Amino acid sequence: MTEIDRSRAFAKDVRRIVVKVGTAVVTGKGGRLALGRLGAICEQLAELNSDGFEVILVSSGAVGLGRQRLRYRQLVNSSFADLQKPQMELDGKACAGVGQSSLMAYYETMFDQLDVTVAQMLVTDSSFKDNDFRKQLSETVKSMLKMRVIPVFNENDAISTRRAPYKDSTGIFWDNDSLAALLSLELNADLLILLSDVEGLYTGPPSDPTSKLIHTFIKEKHQDEITFGEKSRLGRGGMTAKVKAAVSAAYGGIPVIITSGFAAENIGKVLKGLRVGTLFHKDAHLWAPVVDTTSRDMAVAARESSRQLQALSSEDRKQILLDIANALEANEKIIKAENDLDVAAAQEAGYEESLVARLVMKPGKISSLAASVRQLAEMEDPIGRVLKKTEVADGLILEKTSSPIGVLLIVFESRPDALVQIASLAIRSGNGLLLKGGKEARQSNAILHKVITDAIPKTVGGKLIGLVTTREEIPDLLKLDDVIDLVIPRGSNKLVSQIKNSTKIPVLGHADGICHVYVDKSCKLDMAKRIVSDAKLDYPAACNAMETLLVHKDLEHNGFLNDLIYVLQTKGVTLYGGPRASAKLKIPETKSFHHEYSSKACTVEIVEDVHGAIDHIHQHGSAHTDCIVTEDSEVAEIFLRQVDSAAVFHNASTRFCDGFRFGLGAEVGISTSRIHARGPVGVEGLLTTRWIMRGKGQVVDGDNGIVYTHKDLSVLERTEIEENGF
Repeated sequence: MTEIDRSRAFAKDVRRIVVKVGTAVVTGKGGRLALGRLGAICEQLAELNSDGFEVILVSSGAVGLGRQRLRYRQLVNSSFADLQKPQMELDGKACAGVGQSSLMAYYETMFDQLDVTVAQMLVTDSSFKDNDFRKQLSETVKSMLKMRVIPVFNENDAISTRRAPYKDSTGIFWDNDSLAALLSLELNADLLILLSDVEGLYTGPPSDPTSKLIHTFIKEKHQDEITFGEKSRLGRGGMTAKVKAAVSAAYGGIPVIITSGFAAENIGKVLKGLRVGTLFHKDAHLWAPVVDTTSRDMAVAARESSRQLQALSSEDRKQILLDIANALEANEKIIKAENDLDVAAAQEAGYEESLVARLVMKPGKISSLAASVRQLAEMEDPIGRVLKKTEVADGLILEKTSSPIGVLLIVFESRPDALVQIASLAIRSGNGLLLKGGKEARQSNAILHKVITDAIPKTVGGKLIGLVTTREEIPDLLKLDDVIDLVIPRGSNKLVSQIKNSTKIPVLGHADGICHVYVDKSCKLDMAKRIVSDAKLDYPAACNAMETLLVHKDLEHNGFLNDLIYVLQTKGVTLYGGPRASAKLKIPETKSFHHEYSSKACTVEIVEDVHGAIDHIHQHGSAHTDCIVTEDSEVAEIFLRQVDSAAVFHNASTRFCDGFRFGLGAEVGISTSRIHARGPVGVEGLLTTRWIMRGKGQVVDGDNGIVYTHKDLSVLERTEIEENGF
C-alpha cells in the first residue's frame, strides 16, 4: 500500500477519535502506573482536545493496578508465618474495583493539570443488550464532547456477570479492545487508535528477528499468514484480541491503527498520515495486491508493457505524454498536499536543510513539469530513426536504427519532481521503468506515480512504470541482469559505488556535483558577479550549483576579489577558503576541496592562472559542470578544450547544465560517466541501436556468388522509406 492511500484513509476530515490504551502501556514494572508514559499520552490527548478534536479514551489497567495494590495490602497485613504459606489468588473483580478508583484518580489529576475535564464511564457487556441504554449512552457522550469533556471508558469488571471477565470471550464485547471497537461504531467515530507495547502487527512474534511489521493489514492476505506470540503479560487478549477488534471496527467502516504507546507523539503522527503502526481499513485490499509481487515479476511486467508501448504509433505515444501533462495539472492540489506531508515529516525528523529544499515542490513546479512533458511530446519520435543506411550488396539494404534500451532501474533521492521527468523520458524512449525514490518523499512519489500510471492506456498498462517502495527490494532487483538492462543511480558517490559493487547490470553513474566557476583576470566584473551569484544561489541544493569559486591571483590586487566575496556574503553565503584565500580573506579554511555543500555555502581559492584553475578542477572536481568567466577568447578556448568535465561553459552559469534548459525536454540525471552518455541524459541517452536488413533472398554460401558493395545510402525519413518500398 502506498502512503497516499493511508493519508486518504483517515488523515483528512477526522474529528471524533477513540483511543484505547492497553494495560502494558498504562502500567510499568511491578504493576505500578507508568507515570511518564501515561502522562505523555494525556498531553497528546489534551492537545487534540484543544485543537477541536472530539476525544474518547478507553483505558485498561484497572485490574493490574488493583492487583498490585491488593498484593501490597496483603503483604502488609501478613505475618511472617503467613508469608511461608502459598499465597491466595486474588479475585479479579476485587482487583478491578480497587484499581479503577486509583486509575481514574490519576487521569483526573493529570488532565486537571492540562485544563481538561474528564468523566468516568464504566460499562458492562450486558448493558449493551438494552437499546435504551445504547441510545442514552450516545446522547450523554455527545453532550460531553460538545463541552470538550473527555469520556474515559472501562469495562466495569467489578460487577460484570460473566464468570471470569478477564478470561471469558463471549458476549457483545469481551475486553477493552473489543469495547473500543464497539464504542467507535456506536458513537460514529472517524478513527480508532489502539495503543500497544509493540510497534504494530508483525508477521510473527515481535521478538523473532525474522518477523516484519505489517504496515497495512489485508484480511485476505494476512489472516492465515500471521503467527501470534504469547498474550499480553498484563492484560487479557494481547495482539490476537487487538486484531480481532480492529477487523471488526474496520469492516464496520472505522479506520483503525494499532501502534506503540511507548513512542512519544505517535497519536499526532497517525493524524498526520505518517506511516506508524498497522492500518486496518475495509478498502485495504483495493490499495495493495493480495498476492505479493516479486522483484522479477515487476521487472518482467515492465518489459512486457514496454513492448506494448513500442507497438503503438508515434502519435499514440505522444498522446500518452500529453495526457500525463494534463493529469499533473488536474491533480496539482492533491500532489501539493501529499508533498506538504513529506516536507512536514522531514522537518520533524530533523533532516538537513538542503535535503528538505530538494524535497519541496514550490508553487509553479507542477506547471513547469507539465510544460517539460509537453515539450517531450512535441519532439521528434526517437524510436526507430534510421541513423545509417548501407547497401551491403545489390538488393541487400542494411539500416542502423535507434531502439529503446529495455528496462531501466533508476534509484533517486529526495526530489519527487525527478519521478515525473524520469517517467516521461522512459515513455518517450519506449523503455520500461522501475523507480526507487527516497523514503523522505514517499507520499509525493506515490501520488505522482498514481497520477502518471492512471494516464497510461490499458493497452500498455500501468505496470510499464513500477514503483519500488522499500530499500529491501533493491538487492533483489540488482541481481536481475537478465531482465533489467541499465541502472541509473541519482545521488551521492556512496550510493553510486554501492550499486556498482552490487550488480552485473551496466550502471550509468551520476556522481557528486562539485562544480567550479573560474573568474579570470580579463573578466567583466558585473558579468562575473551575476554568474557567480546565480551559480550559487539560484538553487543551492542542485547538483549543478557552484561549490567552488576559483579566482585569478591578479583579482586579489585590483579589488575584484573583494567585490565578488561581498556579493556572496551579503546574500547569506557562508564562505570557506583554500590555503591562499583563507589567509587573504580571513575566512575559515575548508577541510576538503572535494565537498558538495548543497546549501548556501561554498569554497573560495586563489589560483595562478587558467592552467592552475584547470589543474585544481581535475584534482578536486567531479567532472560535472565547470565554467570560466573571461573576455580573453584564447584563455577561454584553453579552458573549454582542456577541462575534462561532462559540461564546460564560457561566460554562462553552471545552472544551465540541465536537460530541460538544453532542450532535451527533461533528464534522468546528469552523467559523469565516460561511456554511453555524458552530461544531462535525455531521450537519446536512453536509446541503443539495432540493425535491420532487407533482402531479396540472398544467402552467404561461403561468400560465393555475392559481390559486397558496402555503399553508403542517404538516410530517408521513415515515411519516405515506406513510400519507396524499402
